[in-house]
Amino acid sequence: MVAVILLYIAFSGGGGEEAPLYETVAVERGNLQAYVGATGTVRARQSATLLWQTNGIIDSVNAQIGDEVKQDDVLASLLKSSLNQSVILAEADLIAAQKDLENLLTSNTALLEAEQAVDDAEEAYQKAYNWRVELNGKIDIKEYIKDQYGNIRLKEYKGYASEETIEQADRDLALAESRLNDARREYERLLKGEDSAEVAAAKARVEAAQATLNQAYLIAPFDGTVTQTQLIAGDQVNAGDVGFRIDDLSRLLVDVQVSEVDINNVEVGQTAELTFDAILNQTYHGKVVQVGQSGETVQGVVSFTVTVELSDADELVKPGMTTAVNIIVEEVQDVLLIPNRAVRLVDDQRVIYILDENNQPLQIKVQLGASSDSFSVLASGDIKEGDLIILNPPSQNGGPFGGG
Repeated sequence: MVAVILLYIAFSGGGGEEAPLYETVAVERGNLQAYVGATGTVRARQSATLLWQTNGIIDSVNAQIGDEVKQDDVLASLLKSSLNQSVILAEADLIAAQKDLENLLTSNTALLEAEQAVDDAEEAYQKAYNWRVELNGKIDIKEYIKDQYGNIRLKEYKGYASEETIEQADRDLALAESRLNDARREYERLLKGEDSAEVAAAKARVEAAQATLNQAYLIAPFDGTVTQTQLIAGDQVNAGDVGFRIDDLSRLLVDVQVSEVDINNVEVGQTAELTFDAILNQTYHGKVVQVGQSGETVQGVVSFTVTVELSDADELVKPGMTTAVNIIVEEVQDVLLIPNRAVRLVDDQRVIYILDENNQPLQIKVQLGASSDSFSVLASGDIKEGDLIILNPPSQNGGPFGGG
């Protein structure tokens, strides 16, 4: 606590007039926290409103307000007989798509057949290639002829292939090469397994069927707490009706608007103090986790969004509550502190008044450092610890701190 002294001083003038009553305080050393203040609204780190995607009658409700749920938990479902035909048939489509996908992922028959096809194609290509090479030189020609007695004999001799024979060999070789390339591509495709186009298509069919089937359910998209619901089994719902709201209360955030004058003093990692009108006599703490880099102009004032995460929130703090946030932008220790209400501006120079040894006001020029709402750090000036600073100096000696 800073002790404030009321000092009554009498003038020594002959008129017997009395001097004004000065309110003084002794200069002390202490610690100071400079902060940027703003207000904001508490929000959950993650929030989702779950809507029904189809019409139907509620069959079961598995969660109520306050329940903690896990990702993919089924929170409510519709009666199957109340669903439209496309949703009902999606169950059969899902089973068939899952079976096709399983066959693609687990069966080796297609891969083994493709491997054998490559071997056969390579053998056929090699034969066609060898025959075409052979046609480039003399080849063995076999011919059956009749002798003078009418007997058929085999005649063999060396000769050159005809143009027609070579053209046919070229076509056979090109066809064998094309078949070999096709066999290799098919084999390489099957080798990809889960990365193949067929598997991707099968997965897409599974996901499409599952998405259609999921219209009959409300499923938690992440771990969180149910904060809103009014569902009752037997109720009729329509597509677009709200089923649940889920909030991740493990991390609570506050977005505040900081003016362009103060934004460059705010950094990620700085601590903050938060108070709530709804929670009396309780101060919470937090940390700056994000500083906006683009300002918005509202009614001529430029401000930036700064996000603060609460570090010690309890069950009393709820999303939607309004809070006052003080972001500590500077903290100094063991410094001389000057009350802001004692500072005046004289000829554009900050001054304060102290009582001299004759109990008279004495003007002292000062330079100030970091400031809070109540105090500023004395950066320079002929002031020492224990000096009595006048909090209400004569008005004729200059305007108040921040005035002219």
